[in-house]
Amino acid sequence: MLRYFTSGESHGEALVAFLSGMPAGLHVDQAFLDRELWRRQQGYGRGGRMKIERDTAHILSGVRHGMTIGSPIAVLLENKDWKNWQESLPVEQGDPAKHKRVASPRPGHADLAGALKYNFADARYVLERASARESAARVAIGSLAKLLAREFGIEVLSHVISVGNASIGEEIAWQRIAPLRDRDEVLLNCADADAELRMKEEVDRVLRTGDSVGGVFEVVAHNVPPGLGTYAQWDERLDALLAGAVMSLQAVKAVEIGSGITAASSLGSAVHDEIGYDESTGFAGFTRSRNNAGGIEGGVSNGEDIRVRGYLKPISTLRRPLQSVDFATREPVKAAYERSDVCVVPAAGVAAEAMVALTLARCALEKFGGDSMTETLRNFQGYLEQLKKY
Repeated sequence: MLRYFTSGESHGEALVAFLSGMPAGLHVDQAFLDRELWRRQQGYGRGGRMKIERDTAHILSGVRHGMTIGSPIAVLLENKDWKNWQESLPVEQGDPAKHKRVASPRPGHADLAGALKYNFADARYVLERASARESAARVAIGSLAKLLAREFGIEVLSHVISVGNASIGEEIAWQRIAPLRDRDEVLLNCADADAELRMKEEVDRVLRTGDSVGGVFEVVAHNVPPGLGTYAQWDERLDALLAGAVMSLQAVKAVEIGSGITAASSLGSAVHDEIGYDESTGFAGFTRSRNNAGGIEGGVSNGEDIRVRGYLKPISTLRRPLQSVDFATREPVKAAYERSDVCVVPAAGVAAEAMVALTLARCALEKFGGDSMTETLRNFQGYLEQLKKY
């Protein structure tokens, strides 16, 4: 079982991610990990924090001589901003006068619900852990999952479908998505140049008004073999696992597999992907006329590209704050403001790539097993032969 979790606070000394269950013998490319972390920090509409942090993955354990050794992997990401917060968020008691209270909860954030749950007098500690800064740790270990997925021939990438009212109306083929990862300058990670300019105009508009804007990203997993996940139990269905993984990201409020939303108002004849056969095509020769199912049927991958869309609400911290209440006095005030972004849709897409890759890696390891990459890939090759002979 592939297991993982993260720790750390937004303005703490570091983030730490833990990943257990990776087979021994997987080659680890440090430059690839750092590039993925760089991609998460890009995008038009990001805030001042991105000018401070230059994330790099410092692997503490589980990798030696450039490869995994089968033991748990720990990755540390230093928070460069920590130097500005050491007196405000010390591990020891410190000086209460230097504590930076979050005195009024922000609508849409975890502030109020978290303060009530943990009985905090203000929302500082809630903000520190609930912040999307945590997703950087997921991207670090998600990069390792991507390297594992590549051993099975699987690639995972994202692109932006919409920002505010600007969107792409067509499905974007993998061949147009793949080049996005190699860009040295990321605007809004959209495969359509005209649509990307309209998205930029949306960000500019809300930036002028002190507001924030959300959007939709799509994660595409390419060359996924049929048979990952299962219909046998509710909590092992691949679509359920992916939906939960992407929904767990900060600010994601809805997840769609394939054309799930439009399918709900369409006829079955217009939705379901008709099946054909061409012996020279795909994993087992079966073909599809389209991919409305998003590569998953009955909780099982079917050999088509897996497509998962995340619907991202606007960031909760506004330069023009909404109405709130002071924690101490209960009097009406404006919500607290801290340095924040205007639009994070491209960055959220990269974080979602990590979650999709971790989920697919988990399902692949459950199916193909093995304590070493040699054993795991031998099992995988045997399964591919089985599919060819089906």
